[in-house]
Amino acid sequence: MLTRLRLRNFRSWTDTGDLALKPITAFFGANSSGKTSLLQSLVLLKQTAEASDRRLVFHYGGNGSAVDFGDYATLAKANHPLAISLEWKTQDPMEVWYWQGNDAKVVATARDLGFEVLVEPRGPGGPVAVTEFAYRVGGARFGLRRDKRKYDVFVAGVENFLTQMRGRPYLLSAPVKCYGFPAEARARYTNADFMNDLERGLEDRLDLVRYLGPLRARPDRRYIWSGTAPDDMGVSGENVVAALLASRAWGRVIRHDPRKGAWRRTVEQQVAACLQEMGLIHEFKVVELGKDTGVFAVQVRQSTKSPWTPLPDVGFGVSQILPVLVLCYYVPEGATVVLEQPELHLHPSAQAALGDVLLQATRVRGIQILLESHSEHLLLRLQRRIAEEKASANDIALYFCRIHDGDSIAARLALDEYGTIANWPEQFFGDSFGEVAERTLAIQKRRRAVPE
Repeated sequence: MLTRLRLRNFRSWTDTGDLALKPITAFFGANSSGKTSLLQSLVLLKQTAEASDRRLVFHYGGNGSAVDFGDYATLAKANHPLAISLEWKTQDPMEVWYWQGNDAKVVATARDLGFEVLVEPRGPGGPVAVTEFAYRVGGARFGLRRDKRKYDVFVAGVENFLTQMRGRPYLLSAPVKCYGFPAEARARYTNADFMNDLERGLEDRLDLVRYLGPLRARPDRRYIWSGTAPDDMGVSGENVVAALLASRAWGRVIRHDPRKGAWRRTVEQQVAACLQEMGLIHEFKVVELGKDTGVFAVQVRQSTKSPWTPLPDVGFGVSQILPVLVLCYYVPEGATVVLEQPELHLHPSAQAALGDVLLQATRVRGIQILLESHSEHLLLRLQRRIAEEKASANDIALYFCRIHDGDSIAARLALDEYGTIANWPEQFFGDSFGEVAERTLAIQKRRRAVPE
């Protein structure tokens, strides 16, 4: 999973510092405090890796993109040099090696990998270019840095690793996108096949990022499915029914750890169970409207005695949480699910129950969930489960984001083994005590004004 993120001069962030990422990482804070930018930085890297134009340093977005940052001037704080640093842990160690004569020389072996890139404008108003990028495998670093004498020339080998292979540096052209070695690097360093492995390792990790935006699509009465299997739910959850039908066609099954009470469910069954646990509906199903028509509808039942009802005719919260639940059980194991306001349109008890659903998804599926939220009820449920020893504080990272003098600042909340937050921020979820006090004073004032 992803283990660390750091941004510099990214939107409202001058420097995030090192943000530790856990199986569940939640960012809280006021509107426009920078929470969304933290999550969307990963989406920026993902859509850059997926872009067909290899000359783009970043794919900022546009029509059809998951996120749209506009251009560098709107992405980088005050148009300053921008840096992104990311770390992750792999299940199997990566081995970096090259041939030296007839022998393979191993340089580094580690499960802890990382990538960092520094990008800046090429002069006032000029195009954006990579100044340096590097991969980390354990304690070793490999990459390119711009030669200070010639702006368009790169020297291979941060900390001179590649240059040591031939005894002198080669001058290379610009990187591919923001993370790729140019083709001539492979030609000149013919024994350095590890460059492919480093790039592929980053691309594979970014490919496992799945993003769901805060504004989910309204439910339709009918869905046409042509048999395709979407990669995710889409930015607004528009692929949710196609994903359910694809998982049905594949025969995908969710298996719970038998040591904790074994069960075996389809994705549909598991989603229905989650909706029931959250107190939203009793049953849920996707049915075809006519044999072999390819037209489907989502139906729900509020209780055992209630009739089956089309999804658009029940509470809006069900359709809004549905893509969140399906995404968690549809994505590949090991995926990083990025959620903006997953609690949207849910009543307080359902928001609290969502905390249990997310905890269960990380355990059962082995996924990582990064989210931004305004829900006190969700947070309190996570704290309660830690106190009950049903969740570990080591698997949860909580951050409070705020703006200070125009800069976003993220403070990690000190969560102990009992679920207690030692450094509870002022005005974290507003001033509920103050509201009660002011209401009491208003009542007393009105009662004193009433003549006896």
